[in-house]
Amino acid sequence: MTTTDHSPVTGGVATDPMRRTAVLAGGLYLLTFASSIPARFYFLDPVLSDPRYVVGPGADTRVLVGGLLDVVNALACIATAVVLFRVVKRQSETLALGFVTSRLLEAAVISIGVVSLFAVVTLRQGAAGAAGADEASLIAVGSSLVAVYEWTFVLGPNVMAAVNALLLGTLLYRSGLVPRAIPLVGLVAGPLLLASVTGVVFGTHGLSDGVHVVAALPIAAWELSLGVYLVVRGFTPAAVAALTRTDRDTAPAPSPA
Repeated sequence: MTTTDHSPVTGGVATDPMRRTAVLAGGLYLLTFASSIPARFYFLDPVLSDPRYVVGPGADTRVLVGGLLDVVNALACIATAVVLFRVVKRQSETLALGFVTSRLLEAAVISIGVVSLFAVVTLRQGAAGAAGADEASLIAVGSSLVAVYEWTFVLGPNVMAAVNALLLGTLLYRSGLVPRAIPLVGLVAGPLLLASVTGVVFGTHGLSDGVHVVAALPIAAWELSLGVYLVVRGFTPAAVAALTRTDRDTAPAPSPA
């Protein structure tokens, strides 16, 4: 029976390029949590929970900070894919490119949501200094912009997160770069989240309902466990060695002089 060595890659972070890559990728995954969670559940709450935000006093600075945190989240999404690409492409360049593309699309969708909320802030500030502003129209426009954000939240951190999990989970499971239990969580979580999002789209439940929260927890567990493992342990040495051998074996022979 063969066994897989899950001990950390030999060498310190400063001397081992693969260890540096693992720490950077893991840190970026943790950054997505550190930026997106406070943005969604604290900083953006005033504009998301109050339909009259656009005609009220407004917590503009708080909302703008939340939007900037979402931008950080979007950039971290892209960076995780860019950093991991050079490693996981050795397993399958097609799936690795798909992973990068899905992360880019997720970041783009998140950015659209940020722009829509920034537009609400601009609309509120403009209405505050305008005499005789039509409150009903302002509320309708503001609510529409918030609805854009909510749908980008469905498509970005939900649909695309599930796609990311399926692509990267497959790459990591096949390569053994991390213990297979971690990508297995992602491979189970992806279809579960997609099924729940389908229910959200067709109105059977909402994003804040218990059924969706439960369906989203495995995706969070997958990304958090991957980030922590990469920072603390790094890639599995045996898997790194196997991928390196594959690279050497498939490299084109040098042309004769």
